[in-house]
Amino acid sequence: MIDKLEMFIALAQAQHFGRAAAALGVTQPTLSAAIKQLEGELGVMLVLRASRYGGLTPEGARVLDWARQIVGDARTMKEELRTARRGLSGNLRLAVIPTALSAITRLTTGFAIAHPNVRFSVLSTTSIEILKLLEDLQIDAGISYLDNEPLGRVVTVPLYTERYVLVVHADAPQAGLPEVRWADLGDLPLCLLTPDMQNRRIIGGHLAEAGVSVVPRVETNSTIVLISHVLRGGWATILPRRAAEIFLTDAPLVAVPIIEPDARHAVGLIAPYREPHTPVLAALLAEARRMAEV
Repeated sequence: MIDKLEMFIALAQAQHFGRAAAALGVTQPTLSAAIKQLEGELGVMLVLRASRYGGLTPEGARVLDWARQIVGDARTMKEELRTARRGLSGNLRLAVIPTALSAITRLTTGFAIAHPNVRFSVLSTTSIEILKLLEDLQIDAGISYLDNEPLGRVVTVPLYTERYVLVVHADAPQAGLPEVRWADLGDLPLCLLTPDMQNRRIIGGHLAEAGVSVVPRVETNSTIVLISHVLRGGWATILPRRAAEIFLTDAPLVAVPIIEPDARHAVGLIAPYREPHTPVLAALLAEARRMAEV
């Protein structure tokens, strides 16, 4: 039944029989047959069908919750048994908000030294998508904001506090200032992350509180694109200090602290609210707690 539950989870995520079958590496008839067999075993209809996927039935939605729990527990059991035989090994799948990508190396590097047989897969995505990927068992953990928007039932470990800077070219008038206010940023040609990014929603909130209405000249989901525009001159962006630091060493850029308010938001590791965790994930949580204490 575990295999059928995994197929059911994939279908609920893809909301399309063809896409789900492709993701699973099976044919569409194989997937359809597995879902029908699962419905027969459980005695309820799980999926609304017409000419195409029509969503989950109320029973299907409830079974999906159970499926995630059962499949997650089965994977944890297999990982625990494998660790007992071979030691800590495997692949840790992480999803990270773009502004925390430069900080993730502090966590992965220390962990990799202690556990050389563990590999990492790191995906850059939004905070909302991180929660969805966790729920659908597609990642093991995420790094995201902890204190700005609801997280639901997850385990969290704070890693650092984000503070914000205005990043400008060294030739810009603001480059010589010790600090700037949020209220002073309304007339700048800003490049910002897209509205689906929580960082953008945070920045938009602070600008609105300062009475500033901003329509960015450039929007992107990449900090590289933001910095590239600033390097060309005539542009500015707002980033967390940690996200900006990697670009400041060898580039003609200046990061000016933004005050009134000196806004701060917690960023940390997010993991499923499930016990026990896989041995690899438990070790990652322990490393995150150690790093937070330091």
